[in-house]
Amino acid sequence: MKKEIIVYSVSDSLGGTSQKLLSAVTAQYPDIIFNNSYRFPFINKEEELLDILRDAIKDDALVISTLVDGKLASVAREFSQAHGLSYLDLMHPFFEIIKEKTGTDPIEVPGTLHRLDNEYFNKISAIEFAVKYDDGKAPQGFLDSDIVLLGVSRTSKTPLSIYLANKGYKVSNLPLIPEVPLPQVLEKVDSRRLIGLVCEPEKLAKIRSHRLDSLGLTQETSYTDLEKIYQELDYSKTVFKKYGAQIINMSDKSIEETAFLIEEHLKKLN
Repeated sequence: MKKEIIVYSVSDSLGGTSQKLLSAVTAQYPDIIFNNSYRFPFINKEEELLDILRDAIKDDALVISTLVDGKLASVAREFSQAHGLSYLDLMHPFFEIIKEKTGTDPIEVPGTLHRLDNEYFNKISAIEFAVKYDDGKAPQGFLDSDIVLLGVSRTSKTPLSIYLANKGYKVSNLPLIPEVPLPQVLEKVDSRRLIGLVCEPEKLAKIRSHRLDSLGLTQETSYTDLEKIYQELDYSKTVFKKYGAQIINMSDKSIEETAFLIEEHLKKLN
């Protein structure tokens, strides 16, 4: 029969650091069962901590601590020494070595690493989302979007999507083309999350002309025809009205300015 060790994980954040260590240690003891059912994240009160340590004594448990708060860590250490509790502090011995070498104290802010990780992974996920649901490629993504951008060609839908994705927002976009039917799923999207982008016709004509030039196409087409652009914009405004989209005129705004307006709009929804 395998021996069993009950392990208590105590942290003033999620406790992920102790889980990683425990996984590494467990692999070295195939004949021992490490029972880590007792996980206590977000501990920030002394009495709460002491109650956990008292229970650990009753269970003859090993306590692994990743408390970064110096006062709480000190309470846990003194209690464990006084009561013979097996207690492993993963943070403060390392903090003391760093202070000895540099004279610098830790900031003692719980969850800092987790927040940085979350920010990073949320950003990557949002960028992947924006790429996947760019240009109306998969309209079902509208339902999972924080924002759905609507607009005719060259109203900065894609660069705005990517910019907002870098701030962690899930953004999809749909080009509005009069000849192309709108996806039915648009009717199910919360109108407050629809943003309609417009631009002054003359400026849009110039933007489109520059785009064709960059592609080596100089011939006049309906894409740059001013009358056609007026018709497209009128159509887009009809769509915005039908679905209740918030309208932003991009003519004299940078991507950053437009993104700021969208973020301010999003804050009102929460």
